Amino acid sequence: MKENKNVVFVDGTPLTILGTMIKVGDTAPEFKAIDASMREVKLSDFKGKKIVITTFPSVDTKVCSLQLKHFNKESTKLDKDVVVLSISKDLPFALSRFCAAEGISSVHTLSDYRDSEFGEKYGFLIKENKLLARGVVIVNTEGKVAYVEYVKELTDEPDYKTAMDAVKKLK
Repeated sequence: MKENKNVVFVDGTPLTILGTMIKVGDTAPEFKAIDASMREVKLSDFKGKKIVITTFPSVDTKVCSLQLKHFNKESTKLDKDVVVLSISKDLPFALSRFCAAEGISSVHTLSDYRDSEFGEKYGFLIKENKLLARGVVIVNTEGKVAYVEYVKELTDEPDYKTAMDAVKKLK
């Protein structure tokens, strides 16, 4: 598996990102992840929609919980043809518990815990701890990647404004 270095850091220490890093213009690779009801969900389940994929290491950390809350709030302002998928390696039960406690209902939380398929196909899997790096991928209605952010410092939040602007520019 491909190893990518000096892309993501934690407190200045470089981490190794496994998989093929996605780029603008790529066809978004199909992947499977698990939802809160332990059902397998595929990217193609949202075919024809504008898709915002937001990734983070663990919902039980401050920055990750802020990220999930922020995208939940932003998703209520988006057109009905936009779907927000929030993906981590957290178990579906942990994601469900967090969403229930925080009133998160406008994003689809998915877990990549079983196969790491998303992490590997999109280049977000961290070798050192097998969690997902923080980032955002936006896919247009034709299934092409329109925006990508690999957040350089794992303890930083994504660039929400630029990501939301990219979604609004999609046709």
